[in-house]
Amino acid sequence: MKKLLLLQLFFVYLLRGLKPAFFLSPDGLSLLSLKSAVDQPSGQSVFADWNEDDATPCNWSGISCKNVSGFPDPRVVGIAVSGENLRGYIPSELGNLIYLRRLNLHNNNFYGSIPDQLFNATSLHSMFLYGNNLSGPLPPSICKLPRLQNLDLSNNSLSGSLPENLKNCKQLQRLILARNKFSGEIPDGIWPELDNLIQLDLSSNEFNGPIPGTIGELNSLSGSLNLSYNHLSGNLPKSLGELPVIVSFDLRHNNLSGEIPETGSFANQGPTAFLNNPLLCGFPLQKTCKNSSTSSSSGTQNSGETQKKGLTPGLILLISAADAVGVAVIGLIIVYIYWKNKDSSNGCSCTGKAKFGDNKKGKLCSGCSFACINGYRNEESEFEDNEKGEKSGKAEGELVAIDKGFSFELDELLRASAYVLGKSGLGIVYKVVLGNGIPVAVRRLGGEGGEQRYKEFVGEVQAIGKVKHPNVVKLRAYYWAPDEKLLISDFISNGNLANAMKGRNGQTSTSLSWSIRLKIAKGAARGLAYLHECSPRKFVHGDVKPSNILLDNEFRPYISDFGLNRLISITGNNPDSSSGGFIGGLPYKSVQTERTNSYRAPEARVLGNRATQKWDVYSFGVVLLEMLTGKSPELSPTTSTSIEVPDLVRWVKKGFEEEKPLSDMVDPMLLQEVHAKKEVLAVFQVALACTEEDSEIRPRMKTVSENLERIGT
Repeated sequence: MKKLLLLQLFFVYLLRGLKPAFFLSPDGLSLLSLKSAVDQPSGQSVFADWNEDDATPCNWSGISCKNVSGFPDPRVVGIAVSGENLRGYIPSELGNLIYLRRLNLHNNNFYGSIPDQLFNATSLHSMFLYGNNLSGPLPPSICKLPRLQNLDLSNNSLSGSLPENLKNCKQLQRLILARNKFSGEIPDGIWPELDNLIQLDLSSNEFNGPIPGTIGELNSLSGSLNLSYNHLSGNLPKSLGELPVIVSFDLRHNNLSGEIPETGSFANQGPTAFLNNPLLCGFPLQKTCKNSSTSSSSGTQNSGETQKKGLTPGLILLISAADAVGVAVIGLIIVYIYWKNKDSSNGCSCTGKAKFGDNKKGKLCSGCSFACINGYRNEESEFEDNEKGEKSGKAEGELVAIDKGFSFELDELLRASAYVLGKSGLGIVYKVVLGNGIPVAVRRLGGEGGEQRYKEFVGEVQAIGKVKHPNVVKLRAYYWAPDEKLLISDFISNGNLANAMKGRNGQTSTSLSWSIRLKIAKGAARGLAYLHECSPRKFVHGDVKPSNILLDNEFRPYISDFGLNRLISITGNNPDSSSGGFIGGLPYKSVQTERTNSYRAPEARVLGNRATQKWDVYSFGVVLLEMLTGKSPELSPTTSTSIEVPDLVRWVKKGFEEEKPLSDMVDPMLLQEVHAKKEVLAVFQVALACTEEDSEIRPRMKTVSENLERIGT
C-alpha cells in the first residue's frame, strides 16, 4: 500500500513536470531550442524570462508576435537577440517558425554552419547574422525564401564560392557578405536577375578573377558598390558606368589593371575608389596610362611625316578657313567680356544679392546652386588693393573690406550698438547695427600676432572671402591689430537650425513642416558641397551641426563658421584672454559654451586624426537624422557607453534592422503629413549612407546633394 502511494505521488509529480510542455505553444517550443543551443553563462541572461511555464512566448525578451488570421493565438514574427555575447549554434528547429519574418542574432558568438532547415521558415525576409563566428558555405537553399529582402552575413568565417542560384532571390534588396572567406570568381549570371538590389557589399573576402560586367545591370543599386580588399583582376568593365550616378564605387586593394573608363558613373568617382590597384591608370588617379603617351608620340610622328610630304591645296584651304573661324571666335569673346563688364551691376550673382545694404535682390545665376559641379567656378569676390591690407599690419590696426560693395568706416563700427549673440571655442559673436540700420555679425577672435602671423591671417581670410554661394554666410570685412582680430559677415536674421528645432518645453517647433525641413536639408547640402568641391581651398568645415546652419526669414539655410579653426590656430588666443583693444565698446557677457559635440564622426574623436571632408558628411547625416526624428544626439532615446557611434545613429539603424514602424522613429510633428512618407524614407536612406562607420564608403557631399535634390521633385 505504501509502495502504491509512493507510485501515485511519483506520477503526480511527473505530470506536473510535463504540464508546461503541453501548454506552451509550438512556436514557444521551437524557441526553447535556441535557449538550449546557447551556453548559458552564470548570472543574468537574455533568456531569463524564457520560461516553460508560460502559455505563449510573446512576452519573452527579444520576441515579437502578431495576430495571424486563422489562428486563435498570436504567432512569432521576430527574434531580436543581438549584442548579448551569446555562444552557441543556430538550431534547425527555428525553421519551424513558419511566420517568422525577422531573425536578428548579430554581434554574438554563434558558431557552426547555417542549417538548411532554417529556410523552411518561408516568411523570413530579413536575416541579420553578422558579427558571429559562423562557418561553412552559403547554403544553396537560401533562395527557398521567396520574400528574402535583407541578408547580412558579414564579419563571419563563411567560405566557399557564391552559389549561382542566388539569382533566384528575386526580392533581395541588400546582400552584405563582407569580411568572410568566400573565394573563387564572382558568378556572372546572378546579377541580371536581381532587379531590386539596392546594396551590394562583397568586400574583404578572397574573390579572384574579373569583375562581372553584368553587375552594371543592377539598375536599382544605390549607396555603394563595395568590392574592395579582394584579389580581383583584369580591366574594369565599362558596363559599370551604366550604374546609377548616385552609386559610389569602392574597388580598393585589388589587382585591377588598365585604364579607368571616364563614362557614366565612373566620372563621379574620386581617387579613393581605386587606390592600391598598382596597374590601374587614368583619371581620377594621378597616373597617366602608357597607351595615351604612345598614341601621342605616334601622332607627332605622323604629323612629321605629313610635313615631309608637303601640304596639298585642299589642306591649305582648310587651314585658312580654320584661321578665319578662330579670329571670329576671339572677336566674339572680346565683345562678350566687354558687355559683361559693362552690365555687371545688373548681372547675376551667386549670392543672389546686390551691393551690401541694398534691399533689392539680384538675379541668381542658373547653375549657381551647384556652381563648379556643373562646370561653373565662382570667383566673383573683389578684394581691395593689397596696399590697404598692408596698413592693417600696423600697430593701430585697420578695417579692410573684402567686398567693394561693403562700405563703412571703423568709426562707424565703434559707435554702433551691439550685443552678444553667442560664444564658443571659435570666438564671441556680436550683432552690430550700423548707422544706416544694417545689421552685421562681428566675430571677435582676440589673440596676438606679429608680421608673419598677419600674413597668414590675411591669406586665410581672403580664401574665406572668395567663397560666394547662396547657402554660405558671406564674409564682408576683417580687422587686424596686434591684440585684436575681427571678422565681419552678413547677419542672418532668423537664428539657427538648432533653435528652430526647439519649440516650447524643448519640443520640436511646429513651424518646421516637412517641406521646410526638406528645403533646409537641400540648401545646407548645396552649401557644403560647394565648400568641398568648388571653394578655393576645398574647405573641410570640421564642425557641421545645427547651430552652424543659420536661417533667414524664408528658412533659407546658410553654412557658417567654416575655415575658423585655422584662424584660431593663427591668432593663438582664446577671445576671453584678449586685452580688449579697440572693441572696448562691445559688451562682454558670460555665455555658456556648447556641450560636447555629438555630431562628430567616429574617427574625428580620435586625437591626432586630420580632418577630412568625410567628417562633414557624417555630421551632416546626424543633422538629417535629427531633422527626421526630432531627437537630438545629446538627448537620444537610449543610453550607451560606447563612444564609437552616437546614440541617435545607432537607435535609427537598429529601428530599421528590426523594421519598426516609421511612426516609432519619425518626429510626431511629421506624422500628420501623410503624403511625405515616401520622401521621409528617402531622406532616411541618405542619412544612413552618410553615417556609415567606414569613412571610405560614405558618399561625397556632391552625391548627397544630388540625391536630396531628386527627392520631392
